[in-house]
Amino acid sequence: MTITFKQLTLFIIAFFLCLSVKAVDFPNRPVKIIVPFAPGGTLDVTARLIAAKLHDTWGQAVVVENKLGGNGAIGADFVVRSPPDGYTLMYNGTLIVVTQQLQKVNFDILKDLVGVVQPVIYYHVLGVNAKLGVNNLNELIELAKKQPGHLNYGSGGMGSSLHLYMERMKSLTKVDIAHIPYKGSAPAMQALMSGEVDMVFDTSFSMIPLIKSGRVKPIVVSGDKRLDSLPNVPTLESYFPSLSEEPGWHGIFAPNATPKAVVQKIANDVKAIVTSQDMINRFKEMEFQSTGVGPDAFSEIIKKDFDTWGKLIRENNIHSD
Repeated sequence: MTITFKQLTLFIIAFFLCLSVKAVDFPNRPVKIIVPFAPGGTLDVTARLIAAKLHDTWGQAVVVENKLGGNGAIGADFVVRSPPDGYTLMYNGTLIVVTQQLQKVNFDILKDLVGVVQPVIYYHVLGVNAKLGVNNLNELIELAKKQPGHLNYGSGGMGSSLHLYMERMKSLTKVDIAHIPYKGSAPAMQALMSGEVDMVFDTSFSMIPLIKSGRVKPIVVSGDKRLDSLPNVPTLESYFPSLSEEPGWHGIFAPNATPKAVVQKIANDVKAIVTSQDMINRFKEMEFQSTGVGPDAFSEIIKKDFDTWGKLIRENNIHSD
């Protein structure tokens, strides 16, 4: 077999890249992971699970620190202003891509941060109060069109994922359903259970216990494939084949200009952790799917979500609280 000059060049580049990643002296001191939301939430819990495993892998302390405020903007700004050396990271979710499109912030997600690795993905479920009497999306659309503005949905606040997913669904189905924002997803889910609101579009992790109680009926799942935990619930893409969306995700970010070798080492080590069988099983209990998507592919996902959700925000004049 004849090897071309181009093939030889690519092989040499890949060889030295592997050497640089292997040889990088990182970490040689404690690493801090900033979670810009309160302790106890899924972001915080997942970050701490990964941090504990990174401690075992690196032999260095990996400290999770919660920096709250500004819908996640304060924590993100802290990381942006940190030295780009890999020792201060951020663990955040999909909504980081829309923060600057909902409110004024001091950073640009596409310019000031680099997506290191996507540890897990997750999906949302549209659940309706069982007393509403609808069994599928077509029945819900029909009922909403008969009574424009009469039905309502709850969210975790203006600009929350519950708000954005429902507004996207409304745009697709051309229905008028009133929005009732709450201070967090927990009170929105309580309102769904009590019948104070007719529906909520929340994560499968939050929705499944309510579904099992029999007081909430699942209507549709975000994404392009059915969930193992809800095999009989159709996907939104099955109703709208042209819809192409990324699932919700968690991501680890570093300040821009962090050395590529350091970024790649963190990505490789996190991928090894989240794709181990014990972590796959642990995440599955939380309705997460392990991925370990690396920097290049993760950056493409971030850009796609930035554009997709940004378009929805502009078209519907959405802003945060």
